[in-house]
Amino acid sequence: MRQTIGKIEHADKGTLFLDEIGDLPMSLQAKLLRFLQDRTVERLGGRNEIAVDIRVACATNQNLEQLIREGRFREDLYYRISEIAVLIPPLRERQGDRSLLAHALLARFARDQRKPRRGFSPEAIRAIEAYDWPGNVREMENVIRRAVIMADGPRITPEDLGLDVPAEASEEPLGLREARDAAEQEAVIKAMARCNGNIAHAADLLGITRPTLYNLLDKYGLR
Repeated sequence: MRQTIGKIEHADKGTLFLDEIGDLPMSLQAKLLRFLQDRTVERLGGRNEIAVDIRVACATNQNLEQLIREGRFREDLYYRISEIAVLIPPLRERQGDRSLLAHALLARFARDQRKPRRGFSPEAIRAIEAYDWPGNVREMENVIRRAVIMADGPRITPEDLGLDVPAEASEEPLGLREARDAAEQEAVIKAMARCNGNIAHAADLLGITRPTLYNLLDKYGLR
């Protein structure tokens, strides 16, 4: 009988990435746990166990501890895969990341679609920063990919993205040093994001010199 090499064996000496691990059926959870314990597989149509040396990385947007309490995820598997856990907050909680990610996605989709590499209008950047992105990165990917395909102007606008431009919030006077530092840090992060990391442009946007901006980046650990 012909033997078939599976995904796990293909990943030997490398990394096996399991996306949306929280959606794995209980029957497959048991098989995955057995593999993680023994580090061996059997080929489809084979009878011999084959040792596999791989690193396993998993991702999920669900609360696995809650799934365990509901009886939908194995606790023993959870402890097997959570030796090192990295919590990535949603986009709405990551200050400055929305603009930086949008620039990266714009460059990628423009290249993939063989479209002229446009930038974002200032209003588009404000709309991107103000939107909560409940669908996180996948939603942003879909929005920007569509804009790259459909936009006609020299720059991507809020209309191309299907987003509303937020009204400018009035600034409240702040006198505390901590509040001033927080506002200063937020301004630097937003300027760097809007300018896609370009120091000269960010300094111009902030109305400061490049050495001053470098000092602020050092001060707030943003290098």
